[in-house]
Amino acid sequence: MANTQLESRLKRLKEQLKEENDILEDVVDSFHKLDYVAYKLGFLSNEQSYATRISWWPMISVLGLYSAGKSTFINYYLGQDVQRTATQAVDDRFTVICYSNNDEVKTLPGIALDGDPRFSFYKISQELEDTSTDTQRVDSYLQLKTCHSEQLRGKILIDSPGFDADSQRSSTLHLTKRILDMSDLVLVFFDARHPEPGAMRDTLENLVATVINRADAKKFLFILNQMDITAKEDNPEEVVAAWQRSLAQSGLTAGRFYRIYNPKVCIHIEDQQVKQRIEKKCQADLEEINNRMKEVSVQRAYSIISLLEKTGKDIEDKIVPQLEGLIQRWKTRTFWTEVSFGIILIAIIAFAIETTVGWSGFTNLDTMTLDIIMGGLLIAAIIFHLKMAKIAANKILKQIQSEITDDHTREGLMRAFRKNTSTFRALFIWLISKPVGWSQRQHRRIHDVLSSINNNYVPKLNDRFTNPSGKQQAPVPAPVETEINNV
Repeated sequence: MANTQLESRLKRLKEQLKEENDILEDVVDSFHKLDYVAYKLGFLSNEQSYATRISWWPMISVLGLYSAGKSTFINYYLGQDVQRTATQAVDDRFTVICYSNNDEVKTLPGIALDGDPRFSFYKISQELEDTSTDTQRVDSYLQLKTCHSEQLRGKILIDSPGFDADSQRSSTLHLTKRILDMSDLVLVFFDARHPEPGAMRDTLENLVATVINRADAKKFLFILNQMDITAKEDNPEEVVAAWQRSLAQSGLTAGRFYRIYNPKVCIHIEDQQVKQRIEKKCQADLEEINNRMKEVSVQRAYSIISLLEKTGKDIEDKIVPQLEGLIQRWKTRTFWTEVSFGIILIAIIAFAIETTVGWSGFTNLDTMTLDIIMGGLLIAAIIFHLKMAKIAANKILKQIQSEITDDHTREGLMRAFRKNTSTFRALFIWLISKPVGWSQRQHRRIHDVLSSINNNYVPKLNDRFTNPSGKQQAPVPAPVETEINNV
């Protein structure tokens, strides 16, 4: 049933993509081919899919302290009041904002995101249960808002709660990490009025400190908001320098700041020279931020293709070798466990024979009695072997749990390892040479998917977004309006 439900959800996803980007419709099938390989390995369960672990629409996340003006910026960008604004935290949930044909802003519960594979939060409730000790439902952490704004067409905005008023810490941190990994663009807002280090709580410091080591660090934009309020300072540029020094203490020593404020709610600036200087900088930075937000639609299509390639290569170059290493570790640990306990067991049996019938009496037993005893010892040896193999497997499972930090990789490897250490395979442990489900056929399946990337998907995307020859092209049809119905 679970597999049938997944097929139905992927079908809905393909139908949606067919209207908006038919190239990506075929990519769903390629992801599902990799699903099949992962199913055979045991890395994915039947109700899971690589296609539901990514965002098929560009994601722009907005993070920062509650006083940094995140919601005000979002309302300004969308051209309407979607998010509540205040000088204190007004929402403790992540808000996912997407396009709708309906002029009315609607707020839907978190289950709307949890149950829809088109969003990257599909089945997120299961992950929250694993990372949180409380009994809060997914609605306590997520909500979905729909908005009729052209700025939203073809993309998704995520507004984060204020980081310094969090009573559901582990789940919020987990969601933050998930959002950072999935987003195409991350806008990190700071309140320009408070450049002192104490204005950043530890959660935000962790965010800043980890950015510099990320391969996708360029997608992070650091924004000093409400710069108009600093206009009363003798030297507003010193505000920027103060923030740079503050963030350097958290490990961020590279990158640039965007200095903005909301032109609709800015304060009056009396000094005309300062006003012109700040306005010019704000307009330039707002335009650059807006351009970066426009580019995510094109970038997302290529990012999905890159994720398809990475997923295929990871299966072949990381997951399979890791499984092979775990299986070899299992065989070695089983051998030494059997040797250790076997010597003790043999000594106990020998002592029992010597103290009961003696060795001479044991060898003088009739053939039938000896056969029964030897048969019993053989059965005991098999049971002993299976028990030792199980003990060795459980110890390795505990090591996987502590060694692997990525949730999906850890969960997948543990599931695959259990499949590879079943009772039947443990019985013939010394004959095992490769992970269960891995064969030349699966290797070819991955190769076919990887070949389709350079031979099919990338050229088609290039034809859609570029025109090196300069030939006259037919106009690209406007994207179909998307609305979340009956979620």
